Amino acid sequence: MTTDAFIADCRARLAFDLLSNTWNAVVIWALRDGPRRPVELRERIGGISPKVLTETLRRLQFNGLVDRLAGPDAPTRVEYRLTALGRTLLAPIEAVGAWAFEYGDEVMAAQEAACAPDA
Repeated sequence: MTTDAFIADCRARLAFDLLSNTWNAVVIWALRDGPRRPVELRERIGGISPKVLTETLRRLQFNGLVDRLAGPDAPTRVEYRLTALGRTLLAPIEAVGAWAFEYGDEVMAAQEAACAPDA
């Protein structure tokens, strides 16, 4: 197994791809406390459309990170929960969030400086 993140078949690149999608980490984090119905996820997350949430949940399910649980009155009662594999991403997501909390102001200042007209 290679550890060079720029090689196409590197496993690290797979992880970066999973976390680089805007909504993957957000939905995983929203599911950390247990199963949720799609409407509960939309309320908890905010700013995500039903279509994008559905696409994200399907992508996470495809990758083995989320299970879809259909109740006895399916399809009206569907919940999603993290798999054991999905739970393994909580620590890296929390670490990235902690980094953003600590250094986010510096990143935003750099962005503002880059966009400022030359004086």
